[in-house]
Amino acid sequence: MPKQRSSRGAGPRHAALADQILQEGSVRPPTRVKRRGQGAEKAQDDDYVDEKLSRKILEQARIQQEELEAEHGAGTLPPRERMTVLEYKSKGNDSDSEDEEWPSLEKAARVEKGGYSEDVEVNPEDEAAIEMFMNKNPPLRRTLADIIMEKITEKQTEVESAMSEVSGRPMAQLDPRVLEVYKGVKEVLSTYRSGKLPKAFKIVPALANWEQILYITEPESWTAAAMYQATRIFSSNLTERMAQRFYNLVLLPRVRDDIAEYKRLNFHLYMALKKALFKPGAWFKGILIPLCESGTCTLREAVIIGSILTKCSIPVLHSSAAMLKIAELTYNGANSIFLRLLIDKKYALPFRVLDALVFHFLAFRSDRRELPVLWHQSFLVLCQRYKEDMSSEQKEALLELLRIHSHPQISNEIRRELVNSKSRDVESATPVGMD
Repeated sequence: MPKQRSSRGAGPRHAALADQILQEGSVRPPTRVKRRGQGAEKAQDDDYVDEKLSRKILEQARIQQEELEAEHGAGTLPPRERMTVLEYKSKGNDSDSEDEEWPSLEKAARVEKGGYSEDVEVNPEDEAAIEMFMNKNPPLRRTLADIIMEKITEKQTEVESAMSEVSGRPMAQLDPRVLEVYKGVKEVLSTYRSGKLPKAFKIVPALANWEQILYITEPESWTAAAMYQATRIFSSNLTERMAQRFYNLVLLPRVRDDIAEYKRLNFHLYMALKKALFKPGAWFKGILIPLCESGTCTLREAVIIGSILTKCSIPVLHSSAAMLKIAELTYNGANSIFLRLLIDKKYALPFRVLDALVFHFLAFRSDRRELPVLWHQSFLVLCQRYKEDMSSEQKEALLELLRIHSHPQISNEIRRELVNSKSRDVESATPVGMD
């Protein structure tokens, strides 16, 4: 018998609404009920703190207030430090992007003149020993102003004489509008702390007479933060020869003056020295070599500037050329510090550089002065790092040197390093100082 199909509307599910009410007796409320005000009640509950937590907060606030009053006196609070920040209000698309490698620089840029790097401990005995080897009659230090004024005078004399012979007209000076613009730049850089630099200053490296324009801005009046930003711009946009002049005439005198005045180096100037290593050739020729040639580098200056050598990666060719040049200079205490730091970087040095370093120490066989401990330390580092690259003749000469200049603790270690090590082939070795 076939299955009987039920007609539509049949069954209790499709009964009329009145029948459903009568059958069930009451209407069931829907399952989803939106309660208005539930979120408001929850937010209102979150706005209040219970009694126990309020009591703890008030207790901690009272304790902190008592500590502040005990430290600064009753009824007084520590004054807020006022900071001068020079920055533009506009947020254009041409804003400068700061370096990401120094995330703390922006915070440190707000530090006033009192914020300097940590103190460098200097042994008075070592400092006195280094002063014995300093140049007693140092040459006068020339600044950018001296160089510019000398060049301007020479150029004016040359051009004016040539122009007078041809047409009798005097040499044209800078446009007064240009002078006015860069005098305004000088005012900005003398108070700069953080923010964007004037665009007129950013185009200085592209100018043919950039030294003359830089002289108008008076670099000796720049803040330390402005010097760092200027070093960023010039190290990136100048050629190596031009960057060397900027380092030697502007950056190095400012660093030495800051160390001499405050006995430590400003954070921004230290960062400027590190940023200047973007061009290592210009850094060595404009900062390190002139510092060694001056004969007046103090122990504090050598330690601070030398710490940059240990923290930064430097190509081996530039470091080798610097070691070769320092080894040939007249000795002073700073040379030993820079040589020790460069040797301790463990480069694979060419034999020519290694032979020059060995000859540098052998030249002291005729020097009867008492050498400082820094000399013995650099001697030890050379033997530790390159003992197996020396020839047997060089080792014998160095052992003979130990009989002339010895140190109670260091000389025994040097002798042990030289004796208990292999030597390079005699055929490839170049005897140094044996003739």
